[in-house]
Amino acid sequence: MADLGVTHIQLLPIYDYSTESVDETKLDQPHFNWGYDPKNFNAPEGSYATDPYLPGLRITELKTMIQALHDRGLRVIMDVVYNHVYDGYRVNFTKLVPGYYLRYKRDGSLSNGSGCGNDTASERIMMSRFIVDSVLYWAREYHLDGFRFDLMGLIDIDTMAEIRRRLDEIDPSIMTIGEGWIMETELAMERLANQSNADALPGIGQFNDGYRDAVKGNIFLPDDPGFIGGRSGLEQAVKTGITGGVVYGQTTGQFADEPQQCVNYMECHDNHTLWDKIVLSSPGASNGQHRAMHRLASAMVLTSQGIPFLHAGQEFLRTKDGVENSFRSPVDINWLDWERCAAYADDVTYMKKLIALRRAHPAFRLRSAEEIRAKLFFEKAPAGVIAYTLREHAGGDEAQHLYVVYNTNLEGSTLALPPLGGWEPLLGEELAEFHTDGRLTVKGIGMVVLAVRA
Repeated sequence: MADLGVTHIQLLPIYDYSTESVDETKLDQPHFNWGYDPKNFNAPEGSYATDPYLPGLRITELKTMIQALHDRGLRVIMDVVYNHVYDGYRVNFTKLVPGYYLRYKRDGSLSNGSGCGNDTASERIMMSRFIVDSVLYWAREYHLDGFRFDLMGLIDIDTMAEIRRRLDEIDPSIMTIGEGWIMETELAMERLANQSNADALPGIGQFNDGYRDAVKGNIFLPDDPGFIGGRSGLEQAVKTGITGGVVYGQTTGQFADEPQQCVNYMECHDNHTLWDKIVLSSPGASNGQHRAMHRLASAMVLTSQGIPFLHAGQEFLRTKDGVENSFRSPVDINWLDWERCAAYADDVTYMKKLIALRRAHPAFRLRSAEEIRAKLFFEKAPAGVIAYTLREHAGGDEAQHLYVVYNTNLEGSTLALPPLGGWEPLLGEELAEFHTDGRLTVKGIGMVVLAVRA
């Protein structure tokens, strides 16, 4: 992971989750769960410890792991699930003050926007205080560098804003990102920390499902190919992700006021992996074409504005053998297959090049919507192709101009290069064919990046 060049590692839930999910006392029996069933929010999960019967050991081993990652230059993000509990009737909160810590419908039944049986009442003073104090505890005691909020769209705005304010007092670089999905719950929509209310949540990133679905196809429609699979008419939707979800002209814009509010990604633990989605949605394509689509989707994430997010194993075309929801699938579905990593070493190398490109060129990570609107220009391109320039040392980049082309046409595409100087290839030179009349042909599915040096 350190060799890839990534900056942060996000861990799935590491707090103590329900015994019904994973029984810490029966680890000799095969069972598996991602851990999205919160039980004790402020204690580490014992099934990850070498001995779950020694309470202090799980604390020591977790801190040792975090320190080891820090020693390798990797920051650590914790996946937190404050939106619901594993059992609304048996949870400690209900035993303490029945009817207070969870949301209820008018008929007395539990609100269930989470789809997990209940929703926490984060809008109530003591529930909000618990969530804030819990986040601060993990940040201070375990030196965590970020938090990913599961189903953040069910948590109220005021609680999320308070978390951000208090984390800023500790370290403004601590990352806060979350799933700002728009979901029904027993709280007014305007009070929820979802994408529609992102303007009230500065400094909090939201996962960009619109960009994901435009690029690879709708996650709920396995046979939908998306932009990389050659589906027409998606260019405008894709551009909204390239610009980091901010308002860009009259026809482009999503939920973000600033690019740090947009998390661009193609796959995560949920739903089909990118590779499985491509195979399902493009059954007539060859393995080589599938690999080209996969590389292009990953390249688009790492050359778009905002926060790029990669799923572990995405660099070697991770597959779960078509399993869409692997939350309790056996290890041989969920594991990181290092034999596959070796088999697709060229794709791993390509991912490393993409990450190195982004880190070397601040033009791909502009800090404000104003700068994106001033420095990023979409260029003329045929159907199935998107081209844009980042101009005039955008973000303080050493290159005067950058030119990026995403091509989905199998037979290739030819474009007129902007007359801004002598273009040199930075990435994708094997796909680039230059013509004497100032045109560029991209030979096959993929990305080409060119630069004009100062």
